[in-house]
Amino acid sequence: MTQEPNINQESNVNNAVVPKLAIDNPADFKFHAAYLTYSQAWDKASSSEVKIKLNEIITALSKSEIDYQSFYEKISQYRAEFNPEHYSRGGRLFIETQRKKDWRRMQERDARNARHRR
Repeated sequence: MTQEPNINQESNVNNAVVPKLAIDNPADFKFHAAYLTYSQAWDKASSSEVKIKLNEIITALSKSEIDYQSFYEKISQYRAEFNPEHYSRGGRLFIETQRKKDWRRMQERDARNARHRR
C-alpha cells in the first residue's frame, strides 16, 4: 500500500525558517553590490523556496562557482517579481539625457535673465 504525502509536512517546508546568509564582503565592491541585490530580493521574498534558491545563488557566487553575469541572470527573475515597473519595457530602462552644450546654454540664459530682472 502506498502512503499519501502528509499535508502537514508539505506546509512545514513552506513555513520553515530560512536564514539570510551574512557573507557580505564590503572590501570587494562587485561582491558587495551583488550581496545587496541578493539581500533586497531575499527581504521581499515571501516563499521559503525562493529564499532557499536565493541562498544557493549567492553561495555559488561566493565560492566562485558562477560568475557575476550568471548571478544577475539567475537572480533577475526574483527581482522582476517584486519590482515589475523596471522590467516592463523588455528589460531596458531609458534615461533621457541632455547634451552638456545645451545645458550650459540654458544655464547662461537663466543667469543672464536673473541678472537683468532685478
